[in-house]
Amino acid sequence: MFRRLPDRKESSVSFTFNGVPTMASQGDSVAAALLAAGHCRTRRTPVSGTARGPYCMMGVCFECLVKIDGQPNRQACMTTVVEGMRVETQDGAAMPGQEE
Repeated sequence: MFRRLPDRKESSVSFTFNGVPTMASQGDSVAAALLAAGHCRTRRTPVSGTARGPYCMMGVCFECLVKIDGQPNRQACMTTVVEGMRVETQDGAAMPGQEE
């Protein structure tokens, strides 16, 4: 679905998504890294459980909410992926300030 432009030559970083090691280009947002790796679902809605994923890629729609290093309600499109980051899907609602 997504592919990189051939002239990009940034270094790579490693992070995990739902426990699976995943690679990203340095400087990518978490959302861009997930989409490039083929992961389209970042959360499920609290009411119907419908799968949702990155949409606007600019922090407006809040469809890309994930847990990052145990902290829920993080916008994947507004967070730069860093080495060793632990990213997980967010299923349902999470209270602000709640950590797991």
